[in-house]
Amino acid sequence: MELIVRGYLTGSSWRDYKAGAREICGVPLPDGMREHQKFEKPIVTPTTKAELGQHDQNISREEIITQRLVSREDYDKLEEYSLALFQRGTEIAAERGLILVDTKYEFGKLDGEVILIDEIHTPDSSRYFYSEGYSERFARGEQQRQLSKEFVREWLMENGFQGKEGQPVPEMTDEIVNGISDRYIELYEGITGEKFEKADTTDVLSRMEANITNMLARLR
Repeated sequence: MELIVRGYLTGSSWRDYKAGAREICGVPLPDGMREHQKFEKPIVTPTTKAELGQHDQNISREEIITQRLVSREDYDKLEEYSLALFQRGTEIAAERGLILVDTKYEFGKLDGEVILIDEIHTPDSSRYFYSEGYSERFARGEQQRQLSKEFVREWLMENGFQGKEGQPVPEMTDEIVNGISDRYIELYEGITGEKFEKADTTDVLSRMEANITNMLARLR
């Protein structure tokens, strides 16, 4: 289970809404919303893995509790932590001229305590808009300037790949791959305020082995 906090109607939530859905993970949505519109307040939309395959499935708060995936007490903590993290991420993004649109959080338990795990507020787990021009683009019904992996997903769909059985993965050219790297670097620099320094990639395997060895030594 993972918790997705959404501040805007975009991505998969917009696709579902456009198809007629007026509820996401048990959260009701009003009629008349538009793509990239800001919610009155952020909503929490959990997902869980499907029994077959690796794709995510929407699930509601009550289904999670009824199925005893976590206790009611723990789930309340998960929502509280997720919304607090999203608020802090929103503040940091705003300082950098960005809007934190949506993101996912994953949690575990250590010694009986709920803890945050996995990456946080990265382009793999989050979507960002540029603050500058957001209102004007929204008013005109234009797409937003964004930093996320959504453009990769859109490129794959445009080239006939949606992750369905039997669909061949389209080959990405060097131009596409370099463009993806540039977008990730742009986001890194925008969020951290630091210059991204590209590492030496002439011997990646040795770097991986050294990093794993060092980490195993720290865990012993």
